Amino acid sequence: MSWKSLSRPLPSRNPRTSAKFASSVVHPESPKDSTDNRDAHTIYGIIAGYEDQNDHDTLRYDPVFQLVCDRLPEAGAETASQPTLSRFENGVSIPALFRLRELMVDQFLDSFDTPPSRLVLDLDGFDDPAHGQQQLTLFHGYYEQNQYFPLIITNAETGLVVMVSLRHGTAHASLAADEDLEFVVTKMRQRWPDVDIEVRADSGFGVPAMYEVCERLRVWYTFGIGMNSRLKRESEDLLETAVTEYGRTDQKQRLFTALTDQAQTWDRPRSVVIKAECHAVGTNRRAVVTNRPGAMILPQGIYDEYVQRGESENRNKELKIDLCGERLSDHRFMANLFRFMMHAAALNLLIRLRRTLPEVPPQDRRRAPLPDAERPAPPPGAELRHAQPATWRLRLIKVAAEVLVSCRRVLIRLSSAWPGLPTWRGAANRPTLLTPLLRRRHPEPVRQSIITQGRGPSAPTHPKTPHPEQSTTTPKKQQPHE
Repeated sequence: MSWKSLSRPLPSRNPRTSAKFASSVVHPESPKDSTDNRDAHTIYGIIAGYEDQNDHDTLRYDPVFQLVCDRLPEAGAETASQPTLSRFENGVSIPALFRLRELMVDQFLDSFDTPPSRLVLDLDGFDDPAHGQQQLTLFHGYYEQNQYFPLIITNAETGLVVMVSLRHGTAHASLAADEDLEFVVTKMRQRWPDVDIEVRADSGFGVPAMYEVCERLRVWYTFGIGMNSRLKRESEDLLETAVTEYGRTDQKQRLFTALTDQAQTWDRPRSVVIKAECHAVGTNRRAVVTNRPGAMILPQGIYDEYVQRGESENRNKELKIDLCGERLSDHRFMANLFRFMMHAAALNLLIRLRRTLPEVPPQDRRRAPLPDAERPAPPPGAELRHAQPATWRLRLIKVAAEVLVSCRRVLIRLSSAWPGLPTWRGAANRPTLLTPLLRRRHPEPVRQSIITQGRGPSAPTHPKTPHPEQSTTTPKKQQPHE
């Protein structure tokens, strides 16, 4: 496992995620130092694909995981085992969970160098199937399974998860979403009073409580809404026009209209945008309710921006599938909420690392595209700027390495024959990641930690030291994966 340099802390204004978790979770039986190590071990294990507590019975002996937890890979440096982590997760208190909720929002606010002028928040939930007899897992008729129904609030500009909450299995999609949204918006306005905030969500959140809280907080919103009888009646002519135009041109047709509507449960009229679509598969009508100005003039612009929330759904898929956010197998409900927060922290850490990589230079559309052989090579690591967690895990994390420990330093050697070495080096050498690899809180001097290319024709030479180096683990040199 040679991925330690990719888990180095971000700049000083963003202290390490696990350290902040440790300051929020006060465990009754352990000092903060031990709690910090357990958080780090769990979060980095999730990123590496080891989401189960049983995996840590083996990982506690891994030298790189020991470095992650600020321990030197030597005898007696084993990290927490499965029973210890299980007691740690199940011992979390309700006040600690409230502190972690504030921590997630504060970390999001601290991620901005300058105050933003506009922020877009996307609300969504996903089904989380049960893995046994967990508390408050109930049978959901739509998903046809016993499950939890978590809620995720993400930011469209950064992709970061702003806040998560865990709900019982039969919860409505909008349950407590108004309270969570008010908490997040209030924290943002305390930091940036003049920030412009927009909220987007699907029709599961299109309820009067969400409209009212957004209007009270002076927040723009666009929520999906079901096509009731009046909306269908008002859009019949628009749909017939779309069908006629499709038959004449054989091209997909998307037509829009806007109207003012007031349902029986609404306290006031609101703007509704309707889309009528006709294509080869058939016809489709969708509607959204919004308080954004200009909806009656440019309805297509309102709807097209609303559907951009699909990119935030990709972050939810990364959390659920790639980082196994649905693996909430503790018995206690509060323990599963704590575990879900650690999965969200792992995703945020990975997103921050992706944002440090360079972008692929855009091509000039006014010129003909160059052949692949003549196209300039992108900067190292640019291909991972938008890569999924599973790709990061395959390309940069689960990599064979040799760890050497001496009295003065810890040397991590990578194979010179590994095809992904240039990409790995380009990602590891980004300026925001150039921080000390090994940080220990003990009074004795810190040993220097070095990551270098392995032995081979192009391997750099290192000065010999008077102290013999002890090899802690030596996988095969020519195999890039463990």
